[in-house]
Amino acid sequence: MISYIELWKAKQAWLDLSKDERGKYMTALGPAIQALVENGAQIVSWGSNEASTFSRAAYDYFAVWTFPNIEAAQSFEKLVEGAGWYNYFNQVNLMGTAGSPQDVIGKMIEL
Repeated sequence: MISYIELWKAKQAWLDLSKDERGKYMTALGPAIQALVENGAQIVSWGSNEASTFSRAAYDYFAVWTFPNIEAAQSFEKLVEGAGWYNYFNQVNLMGTAGSPQDVIGKMIEL
């Protein structure tokens, strides 16, 4: 299973759109998100990055997904790019095979 985390914040291009234009853009994404879920993606969580977070990342929103395999995650990446998301948002992503704390700690020790 692949874990995928997105962190994003609005660009000026997003802020320049009217609320109606923003709503239409987001509504248009609905069917694509539904298709992802129907094909095995799982939405673990979406949220706003709390201002009080210790050592806070400089992004306002996050999404946590799981995908059944790397190909599904890469299809998601192409979908996001093709939707023009990056025209409106500064975003960074994290992707990797889900593992245990011991797996990650072992990799950190082996550096």
